[in-house]
Amino acid sequence: MPTAILALGVLLSAFLLGLIFGGPYIQLLRRLRIGANIRREGPSRDFAKQGIPTMGGALFIIVVAVLWVFVLVLLPEGQRDVFVPQTIVPIGALVGVGLLGAIDDWVNVTYGFGIRGRHKLVWQVIVGLAAAVYIRNHFDVTGIFVPLVGEWVIGGALFVLLALFAIVAMSNGVNLTDGMDGLAGGTSVFAFLSFAFIAAARHYDWLVVFCAAMVGALLAFLWFNVHPAEFIMGDTGALAIGATLAACALTTGFVLLLPVAGVIFVAETLSVILQVGSFKLRGKRIFRMSPLHNHFELIGWPEEKVTIRFWLIAALAGIVAAILAFATPIE
Repeated sequence: MPTAILALGVLLSAFLLGLIFGGPYIQLLRRLRIGANIRREGPSRDFAKQGIPTMGGALFIIVVAVLWVFVLVLLPEGQRDVFVPQTIVPIGALVGVGLLGAIDDWVNVTYGFGIRGRHKLVWQVIVGLAAAVYIRNHFDVTGIFVPLVGEWVIGGALFVLLALFAIVAMSNGVNLTDGMDGLAGGTSVFAFLSFAFIAAARHYDWLVVFCAAMVGALLAFLWFNVHPAEFIMGDTGALAIGATLAACALTTGFVLLLPVAGVIFVAETLSVILQVGSFKLRGKRIFRMSPLHNHFELIGWPEEKVTIRFWLIAALAGIVAAILAFATPIE
Protein backbone atom coordinates (compact mmCIF):
# COMPACT_ATOMS: atom_id res chain seq x y z
CA MET A 1 0.00 0.00 0.00
CA PRO A 2 1.38 3.48 -0.86
CA THR A 3 2.68 5.34 2.18
CA ALA A 4 0.46 8.38 1.54
CA ILE A 5 -2.71 6.26 1.52
CA LEU A 6 -1.67 4.37 4.65
CA ALA A 7 -0.79 7.61 6.43
CA LEU A 8 -4.14 9.13 5.48
CA GLY A 9 -5.98 6.06 6.76
CA VAL A 10 -4.13 6.14 10.07
CA LEU A 11 -4.71 9.90 10.41
CA LEU A 12 -8.45 9.50 9.88
CA SER A 13 -8.58 6.49 12.21
CA ALA A 14 -6.82 8.43 14.97
CA PHE A 15 -9.15 11.38 14.48
CA LEU A 16 -12.30 9.23 14.61
CA LEU A 17 -11.11 7.28 17.67
CA GLY A 18 -10.38 10.54 19.45
CA LEU A 19 -13.81 11.93 18.60
CA ILE A 20 -15.58 8.76 19.74
CA PHE A 21 -13.82 8.46 23.07
CA GLY A 22 -13.20 12.16 23.76
CA GLY A 23 -16.65 12.88 25.20
CA PRO A 24 -16.76 9.86 27.54
CA TYR A 25 -13.19 10.58 28.65
CA ILE A 26 -14.12 14.15 29.61
CA GLN A 27 -17.08 12.85 31.59
CA LEU A 28 -14.76 10.40 33.37
CA LEU A 29 -12.37 13.19 34.31
CA ARG A 30 -15.29 15.21 35.69
CA ARG A 31 -16.56 12.29 37.76
CA LEU A 32 -13.08 11.77 39.17
CA ARG A 33 -12.82 15.54 39.81
CA ILE A 34 -9.52 15.82 38.00
CA GLY A 35 -9.61 19.58 37.51
CA ALA A 36 -6.86 22.11 36.79
CA ASN A 37 -5.29 24.19 39.55
CA ILE A 38 -4.59 27.63 38.07
CA ARG A 39 -1.53 29.57 39.28
CA ARG A 40 -2.35 32.87 41.01
CA GLU A 41 0.29 34.91 39.17
CA GLY A 42 -1.23 34.16 35.76
CA PRO A 43 -3.57 36.44 33.78
CA SER A 44 -6.94 37.03 35.44
CA ARG A 45 -8.86 35.27 32.65
CA ASP A 46 -7.10 32.03 33.66
CA PHE A 47 -9.16 31.84 36.85
CA ALA A 48 -12.23 31.04 34.75
CA LYS A 49 -10.49 27.77 33.87
CA GLN A 50 -10.12 26.69 37.47
CA GLY A 51 -11.48 23.15 37.77
CA ILE A 52 -11.68 22.40 34.03
CA PRO A 53 -10.71 18.73 33.55
CA THR A 54 -6.99 18.27 32.99
CA MET A 55 -4.93 15.26 31.82
CA GLY A 56 -6.65 15.65 28.45
CA GLY A 57 -3.38 14.74 26.75
CA ALA A 58 -3.95 11.13 27.74
CA LEU A 59 -6.60 11.00 24.99
CA PHE A 60 -4.19 11.40 22.09
CA ILE A 61 -1.45 9.38 23.81
CA ILE A 62 -3.74 6.38 24.23
CA VAL A 63 -5.16 6.70 20.70
CA VAL A 64 -1.70 6.75 19.11
CA ALA A 65 -0.41 3.96 21.36
CA VAL A 66 -3.39 1.72 20.53
CA LEU A 67 -2.94 2.30 16.80
CA TRP A 68 0.79 1.60 17.12
CA VAL A 69 0.13 -1.75 18.80
CA PHE A 70 -2.62 -2.54 16.27
CA VAL A 71 -0.27 -1.95 13.32
CA LEU A 72 2.51 -3.92 15.02
CA VAL A 73 0.25 -6.94 15.51
CA LEU A 74 -1.08 -6.89 11.94
CA LEU A 75 2.28 -6.48 10.22
CA PRO A 76 4.12 -9.54 8.92
CA GLU A 77 7.41 -10.32 10.62
CA GLY A 78 9.56 -8.91 7.83
CA GLN A 79 7.91 -5.47 7.90
CA ARG A 80 8.11 -5.27 11.70
CA ASP A 81 11.88 -5.13 11.35
CA VAL A 82 11.42 -1.78 9.59
CA PHE A 83 8.37 -0.51 11.51
CA VAL A 84 9.81 -0.88 15.01
CA PRO A 85 13.18 0.88 14.52
CA GLN A 86 11.54 3.88 12.83
CA THR A 87 8.83 4.35 15.45
CA ILE A 88 10.01 2.85 18.74
CA VAL A 89 11.77 6.02 19.91
CA PRO A 90 8.82 8.38 19.22
CA ILE A 91 6.25 6.01 20.76
CA GLY A 92 8.56 5.40 23.71
CA ALA A 93 8.94 9.15 24.26
CA LEU A 94 5.19 9.68 23.92
CA VAL A 95 4.27 7.06 26.50
CA GLY A 96 7.29 7.45 28.77
CA VAL A 97 7.19 11.23 29.15
CA GLY A 98 3.38 11.18 29.03
CA LEU A 99 3.45 8.96 32.12
CA LEU A 100 5.66 11.51 33.87
CA GLY A 101 3.18 14.26 32.96
CA ALA A 102 0.22 12.20 34.15
CA ILE A 103 1.84 11.63 37.53
CA ASP A 104 2.61 15.36 37.77
CA ASP A 105 -1.00 16.27 36.91
CA TRP A 106 -2.35 13.77 39.42
CA VAL A 107 -0.12 15.07 42.20
CA ASN A 108 -1.07 18.64 41.31
CA VAL A 109 -4.79 17.89 41.43
CA THR A 110 -4.51 15.87 44.64
CA TYR A 111 -2.09 18.01 46.66
CA GLY A 112 -2.15 21.39 44.92
CA PHE A 113 1.46 21.26 43.73
CA GLY A 114 3.27 19.23 41.09
CA ILE A 115 6.48 17.22 40.90
CA ARG A 116 9.64 19.24 41.50
CA GLY A 117 11.36 20.49 38.36
CA ARG A 118 14.58 18.61 39.04
CA HIS A 119 12.71 15.34 39.45
CA LYS A 120 11.01 15.89 36.08
CA LEU A 121 14.40 16.67 34.56
CA VAL A 122 15.85 13.38 35.77
CA TRP A 123 13.11 11.39 34.02
CA GLN A 124 13.37 13.48 30.85
CA VAL A 125 17.13 12.87 30.79
CA ILE A 126 16.60 9.12 31.21
CA VAL A 127 14.16 9.04 28.29
CA GLY A 128 16.44 11.25 26.21
CA LEU A 129 19.48 9.10 26.93
CA ALA A 130 17.63 5.91 26.00
CA ALA A 131 16.38 7.50 22.77
CA ALA A 132 19.81 8.82 21.81
CA VAL A 133 21.62 5.55 22.46
CA TYR A 134 19.05 3.53 20.51
CA ILE A 135 19.13 5.86 17.48
CA ARG A 136 22.93 6.06 17.52
CA ASN A 137 23.37 2.29 17.75
CA HIS A 138 20.58 1.12 15.44
CA PHE A 139 21.02 3.69 12.68
CA ASP A 140 24.79 4.00 13.22
CA VAL A 141 24.38 7.76 13.56
CA THR A 142 27.55 9.83 13.61
CA GLY A 143 26.12 13.08 12.24
CA ILE A 144 23.11 15.29 11.64
CA PHE A 145 21.79 17.00 8.55
CA VAL A 146 22.47 20.68 8.10
CA PRO A 147 19.66 22.23 6.01
CA LEU A 148 20.69 22.92 2.39
CA VAL A 149 24.21 21.61 3.07
CA GLY A 150 24.09 17.91 3.91
CA GLU A 151 25.37 15.64 6.64
CA TRP A 152 27.63 17.04 9.33
CA VAL A 153 29.59 14.40 11.24
CA ILE A 154 29.56 15.22 14.95
CA GLY A 155 30.33 11.83 16.53
CA GLY A 156 28.23 9.59 18.73
CA ALA A 157 28.96 11.30 22.05
CA LEU A 158 28.00 14.76 20.81
CA PHE A 159 24.88 13.30 19.21
CA VAL A 160 23.80 11.92 22.60
CA LEU A 161 24.28 15.32 24.24
CA LEU A 162 22.36 17.03 21.44
CA ALA A 163 19.56 14.49 21.80
CA LEU A 164 19.31 15.08 25.54
CA PHE A 165 19.11 18.82 25.02
CA ALA A 166 16.51 18.52 22.24
CA ILE A 167 14.17 16.27 24.21
CA VAL A 168 14.38 18.22 27.47
CA ALA A 169 14.16 21.64 25.79
CA MET A 170 11.29 20.82 23.44
CA SER A 171 9.36 18.98 26.14
CA ASN A 172 9.46 22.03 28.40
CA GLY A 173 8.90 24.39 25.47
CA VAL A 174 5.56 22.81 24.60
CA ASN A 175 4.66 22.82 28.29
CA LEU A 176 5.23 26.59 28.43
CA THR A 177 3.09 27.04 25.31
CA ASP A 178 0.15 25.18 26.84
CA GLY A 179 -1.50 28.24 28.36
CA MET A 180 -4.41 29.04 26.05
CA ASP A 181 -7.24 26.98 24.63
CA GLY A 182 -6.01 25.18 21.52
CA LEU A 183 -2.61 26.88 21.47
CA ALA A 184 -0.23 23.98 22.15
CA GLY A 185 -2.42 21.45 20.37
CA GLY A 186 -2.82 23.49 17.20
CA THR A 187 0.82 24.47 16.87
CA SER A 188 1.80 20.84 17.49
CA VAL A 189 -0.40 19.69 14.61
CA PHE A 190 1.63 21.78 12.17
CA ALA A 191 4.92 20.64 13.69
CA PHE A 192 4.08 16.94 13.34
CA LEU A 193 2.68 17.49 9.86
CA SER A 194 5.98 19.10 8.94
CA PHE A 195 7.97 16.17 10.28
CA ALA A 196 5.75 13.76 8.37
CA PHE A 197 7.08 15.39 5.20
CA ILE A 198 10.62 15.51 6.60
CA ALA A 199 10.41 11.78 7.33
CA ALA A 200 9.23 11.29 3.74
CA ALA A 201 12.35 13.10 2.56
CA ARG A 202 14.39 10.44 4.40
CA HIS A 203 12.14 7.65 3.03
CA TYR A 204 11.17 6.67 6.58
CA ASP A 205 7.70 5.53 5.58
CA TRP A 206 6.61 4.23 8.98
CA LEU A 207 7.69 7.41 10.70
CA VAL A 208 5.50 9.28 8.20
CA VAL A 209 2.60 7.08 9.33
CA PHE A 210 3.41 7.70 13.01
CA CYS A 211 3.44 11.48 12.51
CA ALA A 212 0.12 11.17 10.66
CA ALA A 213 -1.33 9.35 13.67
CA MET A 214 -0.16 12.18 15.92
CA VAL A 215 -1.79 14.75 13.64
CA GLY A 216 -5.11 12.88 13.61
CA ALA A 217 -5.14 12.34 17.37
CA LEU A 218 -4.22 15.98 18.05
CA LEU A 219 -6.99 17.20 15.74
CA ALA A 220 -9.46 15.11 17.72
CA PHE A 221 -8.06 16.57 20.94
CA LEU A 222 -8.49 20.08 19.50
CA TRP A 223 -12.16 19.31 18.78
CA PHE A 224 -12.69 19.45 22.54
CA ASN A 225 -9.87 21.86 23.43
CA VAL A 226 -10.62 24.91 21.25
CA HIS A 227 -12.10 27.90 23.04
CA PRO A 228 -14.00 27.43 25.30
CA ALA A 229 -12.07 24.28 26.18
CA GLU A 230 -13.91 21.28 27.59
CA PHE A 231 -10.62 19.95 28.93
CA ILE A 232 -6.93 20.86 28.81
CA MET A 233 -3.98 18.64 27.96
CA GLY A 234 -2.02 19.29 31.15
CA ASP A 235 1.56 18.12 31.62
CA THR A 236 0.36 14.71 30.48
CA GLY A 237 0.09 15.93 26.92
CA ALA A 238 2.41 18.93 26.80
CA LEU A 239 5.55 17.19 28.06
CA ALA A 240 4.83 14.16 25.88
CA ILE A 241 4.30 16.20 22.69
CA GLY A 242 7.63 17.99 23.02
CA ALA A 243 9.60 14.84 23.73
CA THR A 244 7.91 12.97 20.88
CA LEU A 245 8.50 15.78 18.40
CA ALA A 246 12.18 15.84 19.36
CA ALA A 247 12.33 12.05 19.00
CA CYS A 248 10.96 12.32 15.46
CA ALA A 249 13.54 14.98 14.62
CA LEU A 250 16.37 12.87 16.02
CA THR A 251 15.21 9.78 14.14
CA THR A 252 15.20 11.64 10.81
CA GLY A 253 18.56 13.27 11.50
CA PHE A 254 17.03 16.70 10.92
CA VAL A 255 17.22 17.82 14.53
CA LEU A 256 18.41 21.27 13.36
CA LEU A 257 14.97 21.75 11.79
CA LEU A 258 13.31 21.16 15.15
CA PRO A 259 13.53 24.85 16.20
CA VAL A 260 12.14 25.80 12.79
CA ALA A 261 9.09 23.53 12.83
CA GLY A 262 8.72 24.21 16.56
CA VAL A 263 9.42 27.94 16.35
CA ILE A 264 6.49 28.81 18.65
CA PHE A 265 7.83 26.53 21.38
CA VAL A 266 11.29 28.06 21.01
CA ALA A 267 9.88 31.60 21.17
CA GLU A 268 7.86 30.81 24.29
CA THR A 269 10.93 29.34 26.00
CA LEU A 270 13.19 32.22 25.01
CA SER A 271 10.63 34.73 26.30
CA VAL A 272 10.81 33.14 29.75
CA ILE A 273 14.62 33.01 29.73
CA LEU A 274 14.90 36.65 28.61
CA GLN A 275 12.29 37.79 31.11
CA VAL A 276 13.97 36.11 34.06
CA GLY A 277 17.46 37.14 32.94
CA SER A 278 16.47 40.77 32.40
CA PHE A 279 14.75 41.02 35.76
CA LYS A 280 17.71 39.53 37.63
CA LEU A 281 20.35 41.59 35.80
CA ARG A 282 18.53 44.91 35.29
CA GLY A 283 15.57 44.73 37.62
CA LYS A 284 13.30 45.31 34.63
CA ARG A 285 10.97 43.10 32.64
CA ILE A 286 11.02 42.90 28.83
CA PHE A 287 7.47 41.58 28.47
CA ARG A 288 4.28 42.37 30.35
CA MET A 289 4.28 38.72 31.33
CA SER A 290 5.96 35.56 30.11
CA PRO A 291 5.55 33.13 28.39
CA LEU A 292 5.05 35.16 25.21
CA HIS A 293 1.36 34.39 24.68
CA ASN A 294 0.55 36.06 28.02
CA HIS A 295 2.31 39.24 26.89
CA PHE A 296 0.14 39.57 23.79
CA GLU A 297 -3.00 38.95 25.79
CA LEU A 298 -2.08 41.63 28.32
CA ILE A 299 -1.48 44.22 25.58
CA GLY A 300 -5.03 43.69 24.37
CA TRP A 301 -5.15 40.75 21.98
CA PRO A 302 -8.12 38.43 22.62
CA GLU A 303 -7.17 34.85 23.46
CA GLU A 304 -8.61 33.52 20.20
CA LYS A 305 -6.57 36.03 18.15
CA VAL A 306 -3.34 35.08 19.90
CA THR A 307 -4.03 31.39 19.31
CA ILE A 308 -4.90 31.70 15.63
CA ARG A 309 -1.98 34.01 14.87
CA PHE A 310 0.40 31.58 16.58
CA TRP A 311 -1.17 28.78 14.49
CA LEU A 312 -0.46 30.76 11.32
CA ILE A 313 3.17 31.23 12.31
CA ALA A 314 3.46 27.52 13.14
CA ALA A 315 1.95 26.56 9.77
CA LEU A 316 4.39 28.79 7.88
CA ALA A 317 7.33 27.51 9.91
CA GLY A 318 6.28 23.92 9.24
CA ILE A 319 6.20 24.55 5.49
CA VAL A 320 9.65 26.16 5.62
CA ALA A 321 11.09 23.23 7.59
CA ALA A 322 9.67 20.66 5.14
CA ILE A 323 11.00 22.53 2.11
CA LEU A 324 14.45 22.83 3.68
CA ALA A 325 14.50 19.08 4.32
CA PHE A 326 13.68 18.24 0.70
CA ALA A 327 16.27 20.75 -0.48
CA THR A 328 19.02 19.14 1.61
CA PRO A 329 21.34 16.54 0.01
CA ILE A 330 20.74 13.25 1.83
CA GLU A 331 23.39 10.98 0.34
